[in-house]
Amino acid sequence: MVTLCPAAPDSWPDVATVMGERGDPSRCFCQYFRLRGKAWSDSPPAANRALLRTQVVDGERPPGVLAYDGGTPIGWCAVAPRTAYPRIVASPNWRTDHPDAWVITCFVVPVGNRRKGVAGELVHGAVELAQSYGASSVEACAVDTGVAGRIPSADLYRGPLSVYLSAGFTEVSRTSPQWVLVRRSAEQPDTSGR
Repeated sequence: MVTLCPAAPDSWPDVATVMGERGDPSRCFCQYFRLRGKAWSDSPPAANRALLRTQVVDGERPPGVLAYDGGTPIGWCAVAPRTAYPRIVASPNWRTDHPDAWVITCFVVPVGNRRKGVAGELVHGAVELAQSYGASSVEACAVDTGVAGRIPSADLYRGPLSVYLSAGFTEVSRTSPQWVLVRRSAEQPDTSGR
């Protein structure tokens, strides 16, 4: 059974475990949407790691949610107010009429834990975290996996559209066949049966 917890100072080692030592998460540490331009291109993996650690350990609110199987961390979902993500504020893919929305930006589910519903659980945890901080709505820019054939797992970091639709999100707009802006009212009751 998957359990969810907002990232807290004592959970930093678990966040680092989920990010791993190889692949995109171990280089990005969910900082891509928090940094723009030269700040991003000049930020090495160690600096990105330090930024996320500071957000988890010293931040005013958790920057995401962890999923556990027993005591083992098996997934991560980054979520924060839109204003925490300068790249999103400037992006045409994320245009919205809800500037106060919280935004889900990234999922990390290590190999061996994928295709087991972990991302779906993380979406619910992210919505609950946003609700606990007074969010009126939660948005994401989902990946529609049904329109372009096989999509590499590295390109699914924003989350598949099907996961969001199952969690009660609705499609708001598309800026390309794969980029789908979705939204869910934070007050909307959970009808997924979880």
